[in-house]
Amino acid sequence: MAKTNKRETTSKNSVQGDAGAAAPRPAKMDNKRYEKELLRLQIELVTMLEWIKQHGLKVVVLFEGRDAAGKGGVIKRITQHLSPRICRVVALPAPTEREKTQWYFQRYVPYLPAAGEMVLFDRSWYNRAGVERVMGFCTHEEYQEFLRSCPEFERMLVRSGIMLIKYWFSISDEEQERRFRSRLKLKHKRWKLSPMDLESRRRWVDYSRAKDEMFAHTDIKQAPWYVVEAEVKKHARLNCISHLLSMIPYEDLTPEPIELPKRTDPGAYVRPPITDQTFVPTVYPEKHRQP
Repeated sequence: MAKTNKRETTSKNSVQGDAGAAAPRPAKMDNKRYEKELLRLQIELVTMLEWIKQHGLKVVVLFEGRDAAGKGGVIKRITQHLSPRICRVVALPAPTEREKTQWYFQRYVPYLPAAGEMVLFDRSWYNRAGVERVMGFCTHEEYQEFLRSCPEFERMLVRSGIMLIKYWFSISDEEQERRFRSRLKLKHKRWKLSPMDLESRRRWVDYSRAKDEMFAHTDIKQAPWYVVEAEVKKHARLNCISHLLSMIPYEDLTPEPIELPKRTDPGAYVRPPITDQTFVPTVYPEKHRQP
């Protein structure tokens, strides 16, 4: 696999991300078409999840990539209309002192799915091959052991009946910087920009090297990596969801139309007065506010 360095702009309309190959920057699709297509795919996700539930499938989806590559946005659109009882999102914080002494994969195992469940990992055990490796949070020996054991761990998951799907979100150096600057300007997004994110900007090439080495060891036949071109968020979301749907063969189990039953006769029951209840103040719609 070719080594990935900082993006080299061949023209103002081309882009080179983590995949390493330059390509024309695509034109963004309009909002109306995007929303229509997103809803269509989300309806298919509901259908697919019902199939997973009824047939007892166990699905694990990993989302990895650069900071600000759009992983969270894709996960949010995938889960928007899905039952949280069947589809769970796992986003673990930094390990505790106790967890640091455990077998590395141990803290992830309790979150693996049972039959009829799908689990989405917003970052996963690949932290060791990325941030821990680059920032020096693990030793060289721990890192080498991860590269040896990770493929075997994933093969074991697959043999146990888990469908393991791995996505890497690829963006260019310039696009990451643009998104970081946008987060600095917007108060509701500023929380997304951590000191670790800022350090990742400085170590772009180190992360590129770590990603390439990770792929070389863990892009296995039983659980290959799928790269999502994420330069345009809307396109990345649609492409990722469409691919996820294609990975799990399913059929439509939508039941026949249901008739709502009539309410039973309340009889002599008298409800307590409404004044006995405490209500949330009615602030909206606004009432003649002074300018």
